[in-house]
Amino acid sequence: MSREIHHFVNGKSHTGNSGRYGDVFNPSTGEIQARVQLATTDEVASAVEGAKKGQAVWAAMNPQRRARVLMKYKMLVEAEMDSLAELLSSEHGKVIADAKGDLIRGLEVIEFAMGVPHLLKGEYTESAGTGIDVYSMRQPLGVVAGISPFNFPAMIPMWFMGMALSTGNALVLKPSEKDPSVPVRLAELWMEAGLPEGVLQIVHGDKEAVDALLHHDDIKAVSFVGSSNIAQYIAATCAANGKRFQAMGGAKNHGIIMPDADMDQVVKDFLGAAYGSAGERCMALPVAVPVGKDTADKFVARMKEEAQKLSVGVSNDPDAHYGPVVSAAHKASIENWIGKGVEEGADLLLDGRGFSLQGHEKGFFIGPSLFDNVTTEMTSYQEEIFGPVLQVVRANDLEEAAALPSQHQYGNGVAIFTRNGLAAREFAAKVNVGMVGINVPIPVPVAYHSFGGWKRSAFTDTNQYGTDGIRFFTKIKTVTQRWPSGEIGDQAFVIPTMQ
Repeated sequence: MSREIHHFVNGKSHTGNSGRYGDVFNPSTGEIQARVQLATTDEVASAVEGAKKGQAVWAAMNPQRRARVLMKYKMLVEAEMDSLAELLSSEHGKVIADAKGDLIRGLEVIEFAMGVPHLLKGEYTESAGTGIDVYSMRQPLGVVAGISPFNFPAMIPMWFMGMALSTGNALVLKPSEKDPSVPVRLAELWMEAGLPEGVLQIVHGDKEAVDALLHHDDIKAVSFVGSSNIAQYIAATCAANGKRFQAMGGAKNHGIIMPDADMDQVVKDFLGAAYGSAGERCMALPVAVPVGKDTADKFVARMKEEAQKLSVGVSNDPDAHYGPVVSAAHKASIENWIGKGVEEGADLLLDGRGFSLQGHEKGFFIGPSLFDNVTTEMTSYQEEIFGPVLQVVRANDLEEAAALPSQHQYGNGVAIFTRNGLAAREFAAKVNVGMVGINVPIPVPVAYHSFGGWKRSAFTDTNQYGTDGIRFFTKIKTVTQRWPSGEIGDQAFVIPTMQ
């Protein structure tokens, strides 16, 4: 009998009573290793109720004391880095080094959030009028929800945790049911760090749990990262219910290669950005746009040669460049997209379908795939594949190349590889994409900036983490005050002015 993964409610493991479960696989073997409980609407409501009680206690703490809990939490996660990475890798399939990167990038947001005593400082104006002072303060929203995807089971939950908890909110997290164990362990470490009971609740589930959060009156805001269709649904439902929302969707990131680029570095960058983590990143680089025939011919020849050398292995193989994808269904979807690309007329130079690892024949493995001569009318180019598949779209000049990411339905990230500073500067200013890398293949912003795409990559006006995260999880209250001297002034029947 496989182990059961329970909810985490009011500071401890909580056994649900829905009778419904999801299977958690080991992607390297294809075998079921656990069952995760799926919450009912009532169970979600119970978690929210517990969060309300915990939030009152947590918000009453001064920001410096909350920051100390974050500091201790960071140390606890660092002390368990190896075991957490192994657990993450066993359910997701990414290799151990990549799993550690998942954890470290999440901890960077926790580090930023430790500065919350400063970040929550409001503004003050003395003598805005005669004897009148005005000041503002940032206060928590109350109970908020986070809904995280399978591809970053540590980093993205810690985005939510760092921003929501540091600002005094309680967080109800619904992690992906595909790899739910790490979020639960992270919640246990929060308790060890001194977080009051109920302030962080973990409820596992499917659409029923998601809808329960979206429609619950006491959930004041929802932060989501996942596919674009679901992000759009989250945004529309939250708007209809008067909730704040961050709804981050899919991506189709382009990497533009100028003729003057360092081709050796470009090839290395694309190997990691296109195939790392089996391409299961919203900031992966699945589209290469070489400018000019010579650049394209050189790039394609080099990529084909080097991609064939990549080692695909089990998630705990220290020599593997990447591991399996997360599920059999996702493997089938990626392979269908490869077949679609062939049907649409692209040149398949490397075919990762049918890849089999000796001794792990049932694992969810896909070899590196490479397409050349992809065109914009192909649906395989228009849609997100989310796998180890690199598509090459050739362009004649920079103007044609820059139009591709600008006109695409997704606008998460883009990169340009060049030695020409003026061309890079103009490209960064004009491209219609939210995050830009200049000779940086995966331009995920550091924690004190913020993460967010444009177009169908983000249905929100507020980015993740950074100062945008602080703004999202707080509301501003402005106080205008006067302390009379004792004299009674004239009654005013007009709106107060500062004249």
